[in-house]
Amino acid sequence: SACALTGRRSSEQLHTILRGRRRLMDKRKLNRITVGFVALMALVIILMLVNGLRRTAHITLPQESDVTDNAQEDGELSGSDLTLVEIRPDTVQSAIAALERPTQYRRTFRVMQFWSGGSGENEVSVAVNGPWTRTDRTQADGRVRHSLTDGEVTYIWYDSEKDFATLAAGSITADQEQMIPTYEDVLALEVEQIALADYRMASDMKCIYVETAENEDGYVSRFWVNVDTGLLVAAERQQDGETIYRMGELSMVSDPTFTNDFTLPDGTVVMG
Repeated sequence: SACALTGRRSSEQLHTILRGRRRLMDKRKLNRITVGFVALMALVIILMLVNGLRRTAHITLPQESDVTDNAQEDGELSGSDLTLVEIRPDTVQSAIAALERPTQYRRTFRVMQFWSGGSGENEVSVAVNGPWTRTDRTQADGRVRHSLTDGEVTYIWYDSEKDFATLAAGSITADQEQMIPTYEDVLALEVEQIALADYRMASDMKCIYVETAENEDGYVSRFWVNVDTGLLVAAERQQDGETIYRMGELSMVSDPTFTNDFTLPDGTVVMG
């Protein structure tokens, strides 16, 4: 009948409308899921990039809790001729003065300096053979500064230039050429200036740790000296609680093979 036909058509139209609405709702739900997934992936990528940037400019220094309690109990550190004494502010300078640096080694480290509104970073490679020290320092602008000194004369040149300057070393030490503190900086301290001294671990290196008291200008210095090599492996300097200098060793080879490390740009070999 006409009424039945009209009823069936109305029912089919209703089902069509409902199916259309369900498809629209499913499409909107899918769009929301897609947008959420894209936003999540974008956030992950941003976090990866930020962490990557931070990692390249960061030097991890030993934590204050990394104290070698077992070393103090054992009385000796393997691989070192230094017999452990109790390290205190009044004994630490004598302990450091007893350390000896190797006569031959090669190492790399990073030096960072911070100031209001910016920072600078230097990658430093050092080769030592007897009295001679070769320093190759990659500066913030990308140029490489080379210096070669025996404590009496210093040669300086940049990048792959053939010309070089010859200067009297004067009061500029090999450590200062490397932009790191010297033994004299620690040994020259008054005992009253040393706030803390003990044995600590820096990565897998056993170190003597020294921290100065804050001076009238707000400066505090921290030093980690490897007891096996006698070399400074980490340092930090703060002013009013803000870090202004940080240094950390990246690699160390105690029995290196030297090639042209002690050769000047004109081919002159200062040490065979």
